[in-house]
Amino acid sequence: MMNLPNKITISRIFLIPIFLIIMLVPFSWGELSLLGVSMPVTHFVGALIFILASTTDWVDGYYARKYNMVTNMGKFLDPLADKLLVSAALIVLVELQIAPSWMVIVIISREFAVTGLRLVLAGAGEVVAANMLGKIKTWAQIVAISALLLHNILFEMISFPFDMIALWVALFFTVWSGLDYFIKNKQPFLNSK
Repeated sequence: MMNLPNKITISRIFLIPIFLIIMLVPFSWGELSLLGVSMPVTHFVGALIFILASTTDWVDGYYARKYNMVTNMGKFLDPLADKLLVSAALIVLVELQIAPSWMVIVIISREFAVTGLRLVLAGAGEVVAANMLGKIKTWAQIVAISALLLHNILFEMISFPFDMIALWVALFFTVWSGLDYFIKNKQPFLNSK
């Protein structure tokens, strides 16, 4: 039977198609104006869904650690759910011409590379849980994506490009954490057949 943290992780995966439908189907829900920023209602609703889904990342980890429910399935599913959610959101942002495609390609390429490394290590009997740098990377991505989805709502009034700065920070931590994973796991990777 699946434990609660893993069920929460699965719920994050199930929120992805809902997010995609809200963001990409041309619903005529009109515009919303908040703090002097105008945006489609669908972007606001999509951002809320993305933020809700992202929050489950903290919730599942909290329950898994607090109640000693850390499982190999959770170690595999949690980063996979993060990668699926973040990749979907970033691709949507490129589709909407909000995020530069080259940055999104670098971020998603890192996610595929680390997933490949995890699969090689799993084949060697090793399960690699997310480390602190990987968690910082994930939260940097979530903050950047949220700011972009919300059209930089909190900073637009003062013309401060927080959303793009946050995306650069996310890109930095994405590359750094990817290199860190490969450096720390190079021996099992090199020894794999």
